[in-house]
Amino acid sequence: MSVFVDTSAFYALLVANDDAHVAVRAALARVLDEQRPLWTTSFVIVETLALLQHRIGLSAARDFDDDVLPVVRVRWVDEALYRLGTDRLWREDRRHLSLVDTVSFEFMRTEGISSALAVDPHFAAAGFRVLPEA
Repeated sequence: MSVFVDTSAFYALLVANDDAHVAVRAALARVLDEQRPLWTTSFVIVETLALLQHRIGLSAARDFDDDVLPVVRVRWVDEALYRLGTDRLWREDRRHLSLVDTVSFEFMRTEGISSALAVDPHFAAAGFRVLPEA
């Protein structure tokens, strides 16, 4: 069973002083030990690279690209997935829910992925199982 990886988990994984670092690292190790495929979207990659570069620096963004992404399968967002995400964003009508999140939710829904490695509470609110579990 595949696991989706969100920006919040990527960030916590790469930033040792993040509050969720230890829990995300342990959850990721379990998922890898179970040989569960990891998935993300190109929107999450862009968001993660920008966040790491802005908050930590270019070397952290490079570490993400060089060391983390090679073990993750990427769904490159096309117009159809983008439209599913925007449709959901407009339906949800919540200011603090992002297009990156709604595209992620729609990708997970269409692929039958029920678990997300995420620290973002929007995933649990959308009905997905969140790792690490609280």
